[in-house]
Amino acid sequence: MPPGSYCPLEFWSQQANQNIEVDFLLPTGIYLRLPISCNASLGVIKQVVWHHAQYEPLFQMLSDPEAYVFTCINQTAEQQELEDEQRRLCDIQPFLPVLRLVAREGDRVKKLINSQISLLIGKGLHEFDSLRDPEVNSFRAKMQQFCEERAARRQQLSWKAWMEYSFPVQLEPLANGLRTSPHRGHNKNIFINVRFESGGESFTFQISLKEFPVTLISYAIKKQATVFRHQRVENPEDYTLQVNGKCEYLYGHYPLYQFQYICECLHCGSLPHLTVVHSSSILALREEQTNGIPHPPKVITKAPPVPKKKPTSTSLWSLDQPYSIDLLRGCKVNADERMKLVVQAGLYHGNEMLCKMVSSSEVNVCSEPTWGQRLEFEINVCDLPRMARLCLALYAVVEKAKKARSTKKKSKKADCPIAWVNIMLFDYQDQLKTGECFLPMWSSFPDEKDELLNPMGTVQTNPNTESAAALIIRFPTVAFCPVYYPCLEQVLEEGRKALCPRYMVEDPDEKQQLKEILERRSHVELYEHEKDLVWKMRYQIRDQYPGALAKLLVVTKWNKHEDVAQMIHLLQTWPELPVLNALELLDFCFPDCHVGAFTVNSLKKLTDDELFQYLLQLVQVLKYESYLECELVKFLLDRALSNRKIGHFLFWHLRSEMHVPSVALRFGLILEAYCRGSTHHMKALMKQGEALHKMRALNDIIKTSAQKNPKPQTKEFMHTCLRQETYLEALSNLQSPLNPSIILSKVSVDLCTFMDSKMKPLWIVFNNEEIGGTNVGIIFKNGDDLRQDMLTLQMIHLMDILWKKEGLDLRMSPYGCLSTGDKTGLIEVIMHSDTIANIQLNKSNMAATAAFNKDALLNWLKSKNPGDALEHAIEEFTLSCAGYCVATYVLGIGDRHSDNIMIRENGQLFHIDFGHFLGNFKTKFGINRERVPFILTYDFVHVIQQGKTNNSEKFERFRGYCEQAYMILRCHGLLFLHLFALMKAAGLPELSCSKDIQYLKDSLALGKADEEARKQFHLKFNEALRESWKTKVNWLAHNVSKDNRQ
Repeated sequence: MPPGSYCPLEFWSQQANQNIEVDFLLPTGIYLRLPISCNASLGVIKQVVWHHAQYEPLFQMLSDPEAYVFTCINQTAEQQELEDEQRRLCDIQPFLPVLRLVAREGDRVKKLINSQISLLIGKGLHEFDSLRDPEVNSFRAKMQQFCEERAARRQQLSWKAWMEYSFPVQLEPLANGLRTSPHRGHNKNIFINVRFESGGESFTFQISLKEFPVTLISYAIKKQATVFRHQRVENPEDYTLQVNGKCEYLYGHYPLYQFQYICECLHCGSLPHLTVVHSSSILALREEQTNGIPHPPKVITKAPPVPKKKPTSTSLWSLDQPYSIDLLRGCKVNADERMKLVVQAGLYHGNEMLCKMVSSSEVNVCSEPTWGQRLEFEINVCDLPRMARLCLALYAVVEKAKKARSTKKKSKKADCPIAWVNIMLFDYQDQLKTGECFLPMWSSFPDEKDELLNPMGTVQTNPNTESAAALIIRFPTVAFCPVYYPCLEQVLEEGRKALCPRYMVEDPDEKQQLKEILERRSHVELYEHEKDLVWKMRYQIRDQYPGALAKLLVVTKWNKHEDVAQMIHLLQTWPELPVLNALELLDFCFPDCHVGAFTVNSLKKLTDDELFQYLLQLVQVLKYESYLECELVKFLLDRALSNRKIGHFLFWHLRSEMHVPSVALRFGLILEAYCRGSTHHMKALMKQGEALHKMRALNDIIKTSAQKNPKPQTKEFMHTCLRQETYLEALSNLQSPLNPSIILSKVSVDLCTFMDSKMKPLWIVFNNEEIGGTNVGIIFKNGDDLRQDMLTLQMIHLMDILWKKEGLDLRMSPYGCLSTGDKTGLIEVIMHSDTIANIQLNKSNMAATAAFNKDALLNWLKSKNPGDALEHAIEEFTLSCAGYCVATYVLGIGDRHSDNIMIRENGQLFHIDFGHFLGNFKTKFGINRERVPFILTYDFVHVIQQGKTNNSEKFERFRGYCEQAYMILRCHGLLFLHLFALMKAAGLPELSCSKDIQYLKDSLALGKADEEARKQFHLKFNEALRESWKTKVNWLAHNVSKDNRQ
C-alpha cells in the first residue's frame, strides 16, 4: 500500500483478518514501516514496534513503552490519542495507516476513561472542552460530582442491595384486589428443577406457587445436605436463584407466581430450570464487573460557585421600560435576489406568545444583509417571565402578481421561510442577557401550519457555523448594573402581597360553573370570562380540584409578574399530584422551572417498573428543557444509577439520537455524566456498541453483494464473514441491547440469514445452550426508522399491563424493539412463529386462493398442537386475537396484511411492522385501502369457533374479551393521550401535532359516556366482521404481488 493511502470505513470491515503496511513515527524521529494484522490490539502492536525499534538508532533514548501512547488521524480528520490499548486496529479504523508514538502527559487513568467515554457516546469529550461555555462547564462539574457520589454510595451496598441494582426482579403485574387471572392457578403446586452452581446433579422439587424463592432455596440446601451428608446446613438467606442461561434472578418477598419467568414456563407447560447461587459468587461477579475499567482517583470536586448577586445588581421588577432588541445584520444568507429579506421576532413562554410579534423592515437580498434596526416589544422588562425565549425567523418576501380584477391597492406578498433560531432572554444564572450575540440558525421547512416562528424548537444554536445562515443581534443594556430575575424568596414575598381573599363567601353559581369548566374533557380554549373565573377561584382549585393544576397554569398571565408571583406562591402549598396529572405538566406548555421541580417531585413516587414504562417519553421531554441543568435530568440520572436496567435503556435512548445536531450537546453531556457514575457498566455497553458496529459493517457488505449476486451466494458470503475471528469475538458473550438480562452467547452461523426487503435486515441467531439457555434471534435493521415501532410496542406493552392489573391476560407478545442510532436498531425475533401469509400459502397451491383458505390456520395449529394441546392453543389464539384487535383499533395501526400478522406455534397471534398508526392508513389511487377498523377475518373466527360453524358460545366469549379490553383502556384514556402528547418532541412524521392525537380521543370515545362508547365499539366490531371479505381481497392482492414462499 502506498504511504499514507486513505483507508475508508469499508476497507477496515473487509480487511479485518488481513495484514496491512503501517507507518510508525517514533519520538526519536525514526520512521518504521511494518506489516501489521488488522486484528492486532494496540498493546501487541506496541510490542512489535519495540522489538524492531531496538535495532534502530537512538533506541537508548526511548523510555519504557508504558511512557508512550499511540496517536492517529481518525475518520473525522481529527488527531486522536489511543489510550485504550486493548482496542484492535480494525476497531480504531484510522483515516491513514499511520501511527505516531508520543510521550504520555497527564493522568493516564483519567485520560483512559475519557477516551472510553468518547468512544462509547460517539462524541469526543474534547469537543465539550473546546466550547469554553460556562454553562457547559458548570453542568459537567456538578453532574460529575452528583454521579460519582452515587457511584461511591453504590460501592457500599450489601450483596443483596447490589443485586437489586444490577439484576432488578422481573415481575408480572398483579391484578387489582383479589381478582386473579383465570389462566393462573396460584393455589396449585409446580415442579421446578434446581441445581447448584458448583455442579453435580440437579434436583426437582414440587412447591406451591405461593411460596417465596427463599423457601425453594431452603428445600434445595436441605436436599443437598442429605444427599452429600453435610454436617452443617447452610443459611438460605446467603443464596439466590438464577434463571439458567440468563442474567435474571429470583429473589425477594414475592410469591413464585409473580415472577415473569415462572409465568412463562406455566403458559408454555415447560419445567423451570434454576441455579442456586451463593452470595460469594455475586460478590465475585461484582468485582469482575468493576475490573477492566479503571477507577479515577477519588478527587473531591466542587462545582464552580454560582456568582453571588452583588448589592449593586438591579432587580428585574424595578424596570418598567419596554423591552427591545437591536437587529444588526445577517450573514451567509442564501435567497433569490429578486426578493426582500425580513426578520420576524416574538417573545414566548412555552407556546404562549407574551406580546405581539414584531417584524423588521425589508432589505435587499445579499449574503450579509444589514438592518441596524431596533425591534421594540409591547411588554415591559419587569414583566418578562424567567423562562421567556426570543424566537426569530428569517424569511424572504416576493410580491405576487396582481390579479386583473383586483381592486386592492396593496399587492399580496408570499413568505418564503429561510431559517429560524431561539434564544433564552436570561442566562443559566438568572441574569438578563446583554451585548452582541451571534446566532447560527436552523433551516426552515414550510409546514401545514404556515408559521414562521418555531417556539417549540431548541434554544441551542446551529453548531454548523460554517454554512448556516446567521443573525447578529444586540441585547439591550437596561440598567447600569447586571439585571437578575428575582430569587425564589423575593418571588414568594411578592406573591404574599396580593393574597386572594380566601375566606370570601363562595357564589354557588360560580362554584358550579368552575366544576363544569374543570370537568370538561375537550381541550377547547376557554373564553376570557372563564379564564378570569378559574384564576379568581385558584385557592378552591388547590383545595378541591388539585389535579386541575394544568388548567390553572394555562390561564395564568405569565406576562404579568404580579400574577406569576402569586402562582409560584400558591404552588408551594399545592398537594403532590398523582403521576397521571404530573405527566401532563411535562409538556412544553409548562416551562416554568418551579413548576418543573414540582412536577418531578410528584414523579419520584414512580416505581422502577413504572418509570421504565414511561422512560421513552421522559427522554423526549428533555428536548423541551431550556437549560442543561434541570430537575428532570437529575431525577433520571439518579434513578438510572440506582437501577442498571433503567440505566441501560436511558443510555440507548440518548445514544440513538447523538446524530441529531440540536440535541447532541445536551444528550452527550448526560451520557458523559451517566458513564462517570457507572464506569463498570461501560464495559458491557462498549461490547454492545462493538457488536452493533460489526452488524452495520456486515449489513453494508450484504447490501453491496445482493445487488450483484443471487441470495444463496450472498448468504454464503455472509456466513464466511461471520466465521471470521473479529466477527465471532464481537458477537459473542454480550448482553442483548434489547434486554440486558438476555445473554447473546455464541452466533449460530448456519442459522443466520438476511431478509429480502430493500434494506436487507440481518437475521442473527445466537446459541445459548452452553450456558443453559435456548436460541435467541435478533433482527438488525440499518436504513429504517424504528422509533415509531418502538412507541407502538411500548403502548401495546402498557395495554398488556393495564389489562393484567384488571385480571385479564390476553397473551400479548410485545416483542423487544430498540432504536440504537440514525435509522439503525434491533428487533427481537419471536422464535417458533410464522406469518399468516406463509401458513396460508403452504396449505394452498396458488397465491390467489391462499387468502380464502379458511382451514389453513386451524390445520396449522393442529399440526403444531396434537391431541389435547389444541384446545389450549385455540384459547391462546382467541385471547391474543382479542387483544390485538382492540390494540390495533385504538392505536389506528394501518397497513395490516397477512405478512405482518404472525402466529406462534402455541397459538398466540401477534402483529409486527408498525409503519403507520393514528389512522394514517395507506391509500391506493387516492382511495383509502383500509376501511376496516380492525382485522377480524372469517378464518380467525373459524379458529376461535374451533372449526365449528355453530359454536356461537366461543365467539361470544371472544367478543366479550374484546369489549372488556376496550372498556379497560377507556378508563386510562388520559394516560395514553399524555404519553402520545409528550412524544411530539420526537419529531415522528405521523405524530407532530395535536390533530394526530385526536384519533386516539375518537377511537377511545373519550367525550362519551360508557354506554355510548360501548355501543360505538359494538358497531365497529360488527363492521369488521361484516366487511372481512374486503380484508381478504386486500390479502389476496398482497399474496399475488409477493411470493411469500421461502
